[in-house]
Amino acid sequence: MLFGCCTNLIDLYKRTGVADKIFWDSRMTMIEPGGRRSVLAPSSLPAPMHGLPAILKARCYSLKDKLALIFAFTACMLGGKPDPSRSLLNWLETHLQTSGTLERFWRLVIASALNADLDQIGLPYAAKVIRELFLNSPQAGSMGMSTVPLSDLYRGAQEYIEARRGAIEFNQNVESAAWDSEANRWSIQTQEGEFVSEQMILALPFEATAKLLPNLPANAEAGQLAASLKSLEHWPICSVHLWFDREITELDHAVLLDRDIHWMYHKSRWQPLRDSKASYIELVVSASREFAALSRDQAIARATSQLAEFFPEVREAKLVKSALIKEMRATFGVPPKVDSARSSAISPWPNCFLAGDWTATGWPSTMESAARSGYLAAEALCRSLGDSRKILVPDLAPTGLMKLLG
Repeated sequence: MLFGCCTNLIDLYKRTGVADKIFWDSRMTMIEPGGRRSVLAPSSLPAPMHGLPAILKARCYSLKDKLALIFAFTACMLGGKPDPSRSLLNWLETHLQTSGTLERFWRLVIASALNADLDQIGLPYAAKVIRELFLNSPQAGSMGMSTVPLSDLYRGAQEYIEARRGAIEFNQNVESAAWDSEANRWSIQTQEGEFVSEQMILALPFEATAKLLPNLPANAEAGQLAASLKSLEHWPICSVHLWFDREITELDHAVLLDRDIHWMYHKSRWQPLRDSKASYIELVVSASREFAALSRDQAIARATSQLAEFFPEVREAKLVKSALIKEMRATFGVPPKVDSARSSAISPWPNCFLAGDWTATGWPSTMESAARSGYLAAEALCRSLGDSRKILVPDLAPTGLMKLLG
């Protein structure tokens, strides 16, 4: 899943020829147990008011909830630069939020988007999500979903690289890298042999980078990087995949309230290769270590039971197949002061650059952050060669009245 504000990820898809494989929808259907629905969608009003009519009509929020959300959004717009040492929960406690908004908006939408508990989210990242998804423009909040399996979506990246005389070496486990100052190049040792290169970009998850550090040239800056990486923490995401023998809902996707399962993606409706007469459902559970600790059978049983509370047809349908995917290292957390642990693209070594969603991109742990990190590393490499080209795509420009509010 991506959003319209993910300018660099969208650019990557355009570069690799798969932008037309993304299905876009600006509507977000929120469903309560029992089936009552509320739809959040942009209106014709200028930003930031484009989402206001839908919030006012939403039956899942009380009048007090709606006023609390409007107050919080206004404070987010007018409150100045967010304090990086403050957590989202601390900010919410001082901004008159109700139990309804905490459970049905902040914990469901924002905490799951950032994949962490409210007290473990730095205020600047929460504010960025609010501004990008709900305030800056209607386009920024549009949701995109792949109409093909992810293996097909990213196959274009390999073709893009190979068309430019590059190559991907699969199953090459990098064991160490050494800098030859006389030859001015890197020697990279893998299980299968040695590679040499004048430039090197380490595009690894933070834990893989930390594991490789002892086998890279030692210096003071490398020690500082190792210390910073130790402060980063993983958060899990679980996805339950259910195949039913019939269609259980006409919705393409939905946000499910008050239960463990948060996001429902009806993949058989927008992936042409699927059986359109049946239902292939993916249920995503974010920021829940308790759910991640369940066994396969427990997780699937709980998710299926909860799904039936929203879509009664589940009780009559036959569950043909099911799967549970636990990504225990799905994202890194963005707690207060996390930016002090996020490295720039410049590494502690010559002709070596860092990439990965954990680096200093200004974005939380997302595919957009990963794409930005690659573009920033490419820019840094180009600068080292005397080429000042810009590769990073700017943020989506605010529209309407948000142009006046920055």
